[in-house]
Amino acid sequence: PCSLSRSIMSAQDPQQAQPRLSPSEAAELDAASRYEAVAPHWFYCKVVDSRERWMPFSTQDSERLEAAHSSGRDREDVVVPTSGGRYDVRLRQRQRVAVYWEEEVSEVRRCTWFYKGDKDNKYIPYSETFSEELEEAYMIAVTLDEWKKKLESPSREIIILHNPKLMVHYHPAATSDDWGSTPTEQGRPRTVKRGVENIAAEIPNGEPLQIDHLVFVVHGIGPACDIRFRSIVQCVNDFRNVSLGMLQAHFRKAQEQQQIGRVEFLPVNWHSSLHSTGVDVDLERITLPSINRLRHFINDTILDVFFYNSSTYCQTIVDTVASEMNRLYQLFLQRNPNFSGGVSIAGHSLGSLILFDLLTNQKAAPEEDEHSGEGSKSAEEVKEILKKLELSEYCDAFEKEKMDGEALFLCTDENLKEMGVPLGPRMKILHYISSKRGTQVCPLHGLRSPSPHHSAQTRTSFTTQDGLPLSQVSANYPQLLYKPTIFFAFGSPIGMFLTVRGVKRINPNYSLPTCKGFFNIFHPFDPVAYRIEPMIIPDLEFEPMLLPHHKGRKRMHLELKEGLTRMSVDLKNNLLGSLRVAWQSFTRAPLPAVEAAGTEVEAEAEAGAERQPDAKPEEPPAPVKEEPSPINVGRLNGGNRIDYVLQEKPIESFNEYLFALQGHLCYWESEDTVLLVLKEIYQTKGITLDQPLPGSQ
Repeated sequence: PCSLSRSIMSAQDPQQAQPRLSPSEAAELDAASRYEAVAPHWFYCKVVDSRERWMPFSTQDSERLEAAHSSGRDREDVVVPTSGGRYDVRLRQRQRVAVYWEEEVSEVRRCTWFYKGDKDNKYIPYSETFSEELEEAYMIAVTLDEWKKKLESPSREIIILHNPKLMVHYHPAATSDDWGSTPTEQGRPRTVKRGVENIAAEIPNGEPLQIDHLVFVVHGIGPACDIRFRSIVQCVNDFRNVSLGMLQAHFRKAQEQQQIGRVEFLPVNWHSSLHSTGVDVDLERITLPSINRLRHFINDTILDVFFYNSSTYCQTIVDTVASEMNRLYQLFLQRNPNFSGGVSIAGHSLGSLILFDLLTNQKAAPEEDEHSGEGSKSAEEVKEILKKLELSEYCDAFEKEKMDGEALFLCTDENLKEMGVPLGPRMKILHYISSKRGTQVCPLHGLRSPSPHHSAQTRTSFTTQDGLPLSQVSANYPQLLYKPTIFFAFGSPIGMFLTVRGVKRINPNYSLPTCKGFFNIFHPFDPVAYRIEPMIIPDLEFEPMLLPHHKGRKRMHLELKEGLTRMSVDLKNNLLGSLRVAWQSFTRAPLPAVEAAGTEVEAEAEAGAERQPDAKPEEPPAPVKEEPSPINVGRLNGGNRIDYVLQEKPIESFNEYLFALQGHLCYWESEDTVLLVLKEIYQTKGITLDQPLPGSQ
């Protein structure tokens, strides 16, 4: 670079010494004035399918990185948040690091010059040092109008600048040997481009800085979450990208008025923690050597269902999910101190069941008053209980020991004796505690079940319809640090697991203690998904809500199918009506009056045809399922519908079995699913879609 700059200076010094410029010198100066410095763009290296791919940062992230670089802060340990705050760039080390999950560190580069790769025709950036050499050579070539310059890269490859439009990169035909052979221009040349605007890179638009709502997403069985065997991080990235597109398409007015920003989705991974307990080694010892890949797949995925039904590993799973969500929540608040939105949770497959069990075991009300200096409500409750038992004289003793309602229900005979309570009052208090424990109503089906008062940390014990205790896995469920606004279940087996556990009916008055919204979303061909609403209203048959298409209408093949159904019903009704009228006319008419009877038949047939529309609505019930249903499905979703079914794609309708697996893994890129999630989240803030979709609630 120094020699290149000196050559420029030596070329320009004589010009500066001349008082008058010749035409050729004027042309040279004119060419120099045409030179413009290249605009850099920042990229990071990402491994996709075992190949390195250089991905551009969004425009706003690149500008932020360039500003930090230009100010000289890259000599310090400066960290620049990028990708909506999910990744940090350590500017000095040129590293991109994931914030919320574990991921390999990526290399970051300030890019100005690129060459086309061999395998996939993607452009690869040169190193920052060599790009500076190329830029300086280009500047000299433009200034002096001297082209066909050769440069040798650090890897002994030749770059030739023929003209501003044609620059090529040659691989060396022979490597250096003992005789000191030099690289040549032989081999297939590769195109060289200057500036990101010349390589047709897909630069992301970036994300709104304002975050309105936070959603934690929990995966199902196995480490892979979709048909392409991608991780939960990659699938949630897709879900987030689809949500940004849906916001622009359906919430444009709210965005233009700056009422909304975006919704952040963060993945929650529990599979790696479960399989790092050493259980894989134990399984490997007992696994048969035959059909190795299939057995390995079963051990890594299907067995997660059995692990969740084991008391040991169930505890590991729920601890991991709850602690990970709490950790992510605290970290998110730490990085976004001005965040004032709500938090929702979403689960796919087995992940939805884990979340459902967690939510059913949350405390109904946070004990905020417990730590206040004033007398708490729980302490007042103890006084009321003692007054009811005619033991008010012991109120001071309980107050002295700081006993509240929860502590009272944990008391034993020995505890009361240590407090100085005589035998008679002790027996009254213990009898009251045991009677309250024994008559607690099971929330899911309204049957009595022995459930401990301290239900915050113990799994609710359900009973069967016969009142017999139901054998269940016992686990201590941790508490979440927040109250979820809505719970979304994708392709969920919750209904099946509750039925297997012996729960035949969910009480219509039951709602999740800390979460008032619950949506069960499934594909019609999903083999793992089950409904919830029939468990609340078992005596009534009704269809799930059909999820509106994100473009505002039903899919064409569904409309055609319904149209053909209506047509066949109409033909059937018309044919039966005509036959009925003809038969009645024939049996009533005398033989000599055949002509009059024929006239009568025509008149009655016309009258029957006029009456036909009145009978039509009774036959085809299909169109009704799109209208808002007046069915009351209880309080589990605040009185609103719970079950929502997606519309299958035209190709999926040809064979249900062929697309069953795809039906279970389709939610990550489903615009209809994402739009429902956004609609329900923003509805809690009083913000609606630009145009209501037909068939939506």
